[in-house]
Amino acid sequence: MQTNRPAAVIERLSAFLNTPLDTLLQQRLATDPRQQALHLFKKTVANVPAYRQFLQDQGSDPNGVAGFEDFAKLPLSDKANYMQKYPLPSRCQGGQITACDRLAVSSGSTGVSTFWPRAMTDELDIALRFEQVFRHSFRADRRDTLAVVCFPLGNWVGGVFTTSCCWHLAQKGYPLTVATPGNKPDEILRVVRELGPHFEQTVLLGYPPFVKDVIDAGAAQGIDWRLYKIKFVFAGEVFSEEWRSLMLQRVGSTAPRYDSASLYGTADGGVLGNETPLSIEIRRFLAEHPAVARELFGESRLPTLIQYDPCSRYFELIDGATLAVTGDNGVPLIRYHIADRGGLIGHADLLAFLKMRGLPALEDEGLPLPFVWVFGRADFTVSFYGANIYPENVVVGLEQAELTRWVSGKFVMEVKNDRDGAEFLAVAVELLPGAAADTDKEAAIAASIRSQLLRLNSEFANYVPPAKQMPRIALRPFGDPDYFPVGVKHRYTRRNAAG
Repeated sequence: MQTNRPAAVIERLSAFLNTPLDTLLQQRLATDPRQQALHLFKKTVANVPAYRQFLQDQGSDPNGVAGFEDFAKLPLSDKANYMQKYPLPSRCQGGQITACDRLAVSSGSTGVSTFWPRAMTDELDIALRFEQVFRHSFRADRRDTLAVVCFPLGNWVGGVFTTSCCWHLAQKGYPLTVATPGNKPDEILRVVRELGPHFEQTVLLGYPPFVKDVIDAGAAQGIDWRLYKIKFVFAGEVFSEEWRSLMLQRVGSTAPRYDSASLYGTADGGVLGNETPLSIEIRRFLAEHPAVARELFGESRLPTLIQYDPCSRYFELIDGATLAVTGDNGVPLIRYHIADRGGLIGHADLLAFLKMRGLPALEDEGLPLPFVWVFGRADFTVSFYGANIYPENVVVGLEQAELTRWVSGKFVMEVKNDRDGAEFLAVAVELLPGAAADTDKEAAIAASIRSQLLRLNSEFANYVPPAKQMPRIALRPFGDPDYFPVGVKHRYTRRNAAG
């Protein structure tokens, strides 16, 4: 028996339940996040055997870390050199897996599935990210709210973690009731139909393409989504502002800043940050001004733009390109290289940058938290005539109003060779249920994708010969097993395909 554990749990839980969100965030902003990171490092060295061994194996002396300048020279840890090298118990506090009371599994989309232990108290810090969304965006502190968890349940990290965080908000006093149909469309629709009328608003939390399928399926069954005051919480994928507008239009929303939010999370680190009304307004401006977006982000694609609490998750930019994070968890992370492409900018710095480039005065109802931006993984691109073509560019072409009656939004792009060996850009596009393929649709889709690539991607516009810029479209039925299998995390690219 761990006789000291109940007191520690009660102390952490009491602080979460009894301290208002804005008070907690103000306390964090008054704290030096670098000192917080340094404190976590020292605690991890003292209590986590694997991390001590990792430093020894890397030739790093923890006793030589006196200040943050020394901390910033510590070796980067990652999944290969740390998570997969040292036994799971030794990566936990005290070298005991029983320090954690729950386990989750990552999807294994980049390799072998991995177990991620955590304790209930680890969830409380992550619950603050949900609280930011539910309070500042959805006003769920004053509206009876039904939260419908549409992520897969079971061992997979997203569903149960999301459910727990929403339960914590209900225990804090939010008038919030949580339903857990998981990724079962028919059950989600039944929950909304039968329970939605008893609430002032309904929040759907899930993976973006899946939630869109649910909305489309409900509309096909005659559900009037406007009746339920739908809000969305997304995670797991970068999406365009055209896609956000489309989703909100289909549920009758006219307030993009307040009716949706995306979370940036990883299986190993939990939720690292979240969209806010401010970050959404900025992103929508940048979507309309791609030259300003390229100047800020350095790429011809629009990343997810979020705000984060640096005392909870301390970010560093490695070699000016990829992200590392330090944060407490069931398995503490010290300079953990998540390797997502992105960047960092302070709150005041970003607002000043945008003011100089014509963005009108912004209403910031939240706190001055810094920003991090995150691209989709670079391995989801294809190279065509030397131009990197990103899914984020192509998807905008499919989300134009004249096409959304036919297509689901899912696609697979690949570079193929014709019979003469010449390369061409091929895009397989999924049709909505009941939509039929024809050459007019193919031509309209090809023209729209080309138009958006020319607008958004300067490499495409300058590297690809005009005669090669029109993609070849193959329309596929909904759920096509070769390109769009149901129930499998979608991949937007294929490489080295034969034509």
